[in-house]
Amino acid sequence: MKKVGIIMGSDSDLPVVEKGIKVLEDYGIPFEVHVFSAHRTPEEARDFSRSAREKGFGAIIAAAGMAAHLAGAIAANTTLPVIGIPIKSAAFGGLDALLSTVQMPSGIPVATVAVDGAANAAHLAAQIIAVGDAGLAEKLDAARAKNSAGVLAKNAAVEEKYNH
Repeated sequence: MKKVGIIMGSDSDLPVVEKGIKVLEDYGIPFEVHVFSAHRTPEEARDFSRSAREKGFGAIIAAAGMAAHLAGAIAANTTLPVIGIPIKSAAFGGLDALLSTVQMPSGIPVATVAVDGAANAAHLAAQIIAVGDAGLAEKLDAARAKNSAGVLAKNAAVEEKYNH
């Protein structure tokens, strides 16, 4: 199974990123977590990106706040799918990170999830990896069915209470 790389611009992003780590663990997807900054450690970020495919990665999640450039810097150096997580900041509530993550030039795509959306970033990475992994695809289908059943059970409870 392909691995997922998780890159954070700062270890202060870890509380958000841990929600995605949990999803990957639940699906049994191998991953590595690193702190690389697009601006303070550009060589390390570039080297990770350039060697990720040969090291068995199938997708990279990049999380950064403020006027985040990390996901774009990662995507500029690999053709693996890159998923950006804009991290909420006090100054702009994550809008600056969202815009700098989602507004990429043509030919250098970054899939972008919601501000602090680490769980969805991990679900998307799982779906990307599952394209070539039937066992993982089955786990994703089962998780969707479980989620659907949970919503329908809540619907039945609400209907029972209010629809007489």
